Amino acid sequence: MARKRSDSESMRHDASQFESTRWSLVIAAGNLGEGQQASADASEALAVLCREYWYPLYAYTRRRVKNVDEAQDLIQAFFARLLEKNLIGVANPERVRFRAFLLTALRNFLANEWEKARAEKRGGGRTTLSLDFDLGETRFVAEPAATMTAERLFERRWAETLLDRTMERLRDEFVRSGKENHFAQLSGFLLGHDKSVSYADAARTLGISEGAAMVAAHRMRRRFRTLLRAEIAQTVSSPDAVDDEIRSLFLALGPE
Repeated sequence: MARKRSDSESMRHDASQFESTRWSLVIAAGNLGEGQQASADASEALAVLCREYWYPLYAYTRRRVKNVDEAQDLIQAFFARLLEKNLIGVANPERVRFRAFLLTALRNFLANEWEKARAEKRGGGRTTLSLDFDLGETRFVAEPAATMTAERLFERRWAETLLDRTMERLRDEFVRSGKENHFAQLSGFLLGHDKSVSYADAARTLGISEGAAMVAAHRMRRRFRTLLRAEIAQTVSSPDAVDDEIRSLFLALGPE
């Protein structure tokens, strides 16, 4: 029979797994100069993170820049600068989180490069990301009135993006296992926000007992938490920061 791992062995295993997450890879390459291949991997990891989490930055910029075209030009110019220059090298690998790094970098960019970015033609031969600005703008016009600061809007949309990505990953797992209907019926219980459906209703639809529906929802919540931690791990530089980032997430999702 396989030997059960000790707590210390499990911690070492978790740490070794964490080293390969996207943000920790970017930080390592930016601060240690691990060579051409490491830099290429880090560049790709950074590009993926930017594509996944660009909307909170766009919402922040649009809250400050009323002209749609100008805001979109600024975001593309910002990402071009981020992907082309070694800006990661100035990040503190012991403290920085991708969320905080991005917002600080964007603030500095807007302050220092505003006029220059406005004068440049969008794209202009520079590195660009494929971003759905039409969808982004549709989301932005539905945002609450300007009573929410740009910083608060950024934090809230960052938290929602993390939760949305986690939900997508969970749904994909259920689809692959042939249980898409289970996801559809039980996912409303994950965050405790869907009061329109009861466990009894879900059980009847799925053809199972109410107790079985409750157990299945409990397992789904447990898997969601695991996936959420994995998603957050991609945006922090050490496993110790995950719990703090989770707390920050739910603070950001508090009353507006």
